[in-house]
Order: sequence, then structure tokens, then C-alpha cells
Amino acid sequence: MLPAAYVTPAAFVLTIGGLLSCFAGYRLFRVVLGLYGFILGAALVSSMSNPHTAWALIVEGMVGGLVGAILMIAAYFVGVGLIGAGLAALALTSGWHFAAHTDPPTLILVIVSVVGALCALSIVRYVVIFGTALAGSWTLIVGGLALAGDAAAKRAASAGDVWILYPLDPLQGRWWVLALWFVVAFAGVVAQLATTRNKQSQKMKRRTTQEKP
Repeated sequence: MLPAAYVTPAAFVLTIGGLLSCFAGYRLFRVVLGLYGFILGAALVSSMSNPHTAWALIVEGMVGGLVGAILMIAAYFVGVGLIGAGLAALALTSGWHFAAHTDPPTLILVIVSVVGALCALSIVRYVVIFGTALAGSWTLIVGGLALAGDAAAKRAASAGDVWILYPLDPLQGRWWVLALWFVVAFAGVVAQLATTRNKQSQKMKRRTTQEKP
């Protein structure tokens, strides 16, 4: 858990990172991977250690964050596969909870995650867009609510346990937050599809112009 003095900076980082991921995740995918790798690395290190001073916490978090960012950027295609696996696991878990009110069997979850990863690698662009929009919109909401003073979001933004950032955990019972999450994610998907389509069209036009005698 971060000291209270660092909750606001953490929430600010989550908000900016969420904006970039949600609305420009495909175009800035390596940046987004590095940012989320930093967040995950810092959260993992802070949850595994017990520093006695704030400076020790900052140093350990920075080191863990840098290592996480480097690993995520270096593992570009691994990151794409993880996004596909995560989306597949999220869909299966949500559907299973809705139908049976329990967690899905581990074997089925693993199989679905592997299939999701393989599918992701075959349709990288769309998986990256949907994955970054979902992750970015949730990060944006958590960070924004924390900046606005929401106590639960502050705990999520500053938690030492990385799993508290899992989409269905921090703000239980607040269905309007889940509705907002999907609305913002949809807006991010639409924005990313539009901008990447325009970029691809411009590339095709330039290529056609260059090929003309």
C-alpha cells in the first residue's frame, strides 16, 4: 500500500495512462505496454516487500516498475498474446459467473486462455484495440475517481496487491461504474478504429502515388 501522500500522484499516473491506452492504445502500443509493465512491476515489488521508509518504497517501486516496463516492451508479441488470453479469460469468467455464480474450472479457463492468445496473434490489430480500450478505460475510471476523492478508488489506485486492479474487484456493488466502463471502452474502440483506419488510408494513398509513373 502506498503512503497517503503518494495516492494522488498514483491516481494521476493511472488517469493519464488510461487516457493514452483507451484512445491511442494501438498507435502507442509499445508505450502502453511499457506503462502497464511499470505499474504491474511496481505493484508486484511493493506487495512482496516491506520497506521501512517512504524512500525505500519509492526506490523499490521504481526498480520493479522499470524491470516490468522493459520486460513488457521486449515481449511485444507476448504482450499481444497476454491481452488475448486476458480478454478470453475475462469473457469466460464473466459468463460463467452470470450463468452458474461460480468460478469456471481451472482446466477450461487455461484452455480458453490459450485459444484466446492464439486468436489474438492472428488478428493483432483488433485485439490490441479492444484490449487497450478495455484496460485503459478501467484505469482511467479508477484514477479519475481517486482524483475526485472516491475512497474505494483511492485504495485501488494505491494498493500494493496488483490484483485489486482486476476490473470486477475495486468498486463492488456500483453497477453504474461498470456501465461507465463499457461506455468509455466503446468510445475508445470507436476512436482507435477511426484513427487507425485513417492512417492506413493515408499510407495506401502515398503508396499508390509513389507507384504511379
